[in-house]
Amino acid sequence: MNAEFIEALHEIEREKGISKEVLIEAIEAALVSGYKRNFNSAQNVRVDINRELGNVRVFARKTVVEEVTDPRAQISLDEAQEIDPNYMVDDIIDMEVTPRDFGRIAAQTAKQVVTQRIREAERGIIYSEFIDREQDIVTGIVQRQDGRFYYIDLGKVEALMPLNEKMPNESFKQGDRVKAFITKVEKTTKGPQIFVSRTHPGLLKRLFELEVPEIFDGVVEIKSVAREAGDRSKIAVYSADPNVDPVGACVGPKGMRVQTIVQELKGEKIDIMKWSEETAEYVANALSPSKVVHVTVYEGEKVTRVIVPDYQLSLAIGKRGQNARLAAKLTGWKIDIKSETQAAEEGFVYSEPVSVIPAKGFKETEEALVQDEAYDIEANAVEEASTADVVDERE
Repeated sequence: MNAEFIEALHEIEREKGISKEVLIEAIEAALVSGYKRNFNSAQNVRVDINRELGNVRVFARKTVVEEVTDPRAQISLDEAQEIDPNYMVDDIIDMEVTPRDFGRIAAQTAKQVVTQRIREAERGIIYSEFIDREQDIVTGIVQRQDGRFYYIDLGKVEALMPLNEKMPNESFKQGDRVKAFITKVEKTTKGPQIFVSRTHPGLLKRLFELEVPEIFDGVVEIKSVAREAGDRSKIAVYSADPNVDPVGACVGPKGMRVQTIVQELKGEKIDIMKWSEETAEYVANALSPSKVVHVTVYEGEKVTRVIVPDYQLSLAIGKRGQNARLAAKLTGWKIDIKSETQAAEEGFVYSEPVSVIPAKGFKETEEALVQDEAYDIEANAVEEASTADVVDERE
């Protein structure tokens, strides 16, 4: 190695951001191992690379003794004083033991170490970039598929999308461009491993953040998302500015904003409703497009009883219970839905649109009435709800 090699390390430092000193120290450590391996040496050695000229020298560390019992680790006092008369017993001497052809070994080792360190640095840069992009959207090209994953080329790295993270109503072939949500970034010995999803609720949330300027600017806030990917989703939005309609902002002029998202999600129906800190109002909004007559809030059990018009019962529950299920996911409350006729038959009396019971009361006072019906939504008499692709709860 020579001065040109040192200059090459300077260039790597400038271009890759890898310290020249870190590289030299790594090469020195590798050369120590190489020396011991190639020359069958168990000596305590060190390798020194001249930081200016690139010269490589090997030194064996020996202890000065009166009588040598281990020539690999010891040197006699007489020999030591021939080198320097000031040496005394128990002093440590570094003796140069550089082999003649060690330059060739050094060059090969240096190349391997530098290549490895560059690869590690690049992996570290990629990891740092993508760990900061967790919970974000990326776009890539489908490369291939096996029994577990789609492999998606993101340019610098390949992402893995588990087959069950693909929406049920879509399929991909090699060369397809796909948008996906980064769920996890892991550091491995082979480099960063990036997992993505098309079914995660975060994909829907992030699409709205990118499509709706009011959300991006913080004027409108997404409070909650519930999603059954490829079929239907609900999203609750809020604005602290009374002059801003959060639902209208998300729908966009002539529904263009939300339709862009619907197209990206292959026709997935999206219900957009206004979030409220009042539980009864929030639950009623979440059951959109169904109209709600009355809500009783049982705060002790985090359960709500909702009364809807008879003709709205199927719509409130939804096909296979989907509307009620998504509303429960969105709000975090269990929802027991009754028609007005059912409520009357069961003796449930109400006079106001909202009743709030702070203590536990749902199971205790109405056990015979409820029986296991709270959120046990059967679709025996449920017909498929006729809803538009996008439901604006303002209507």
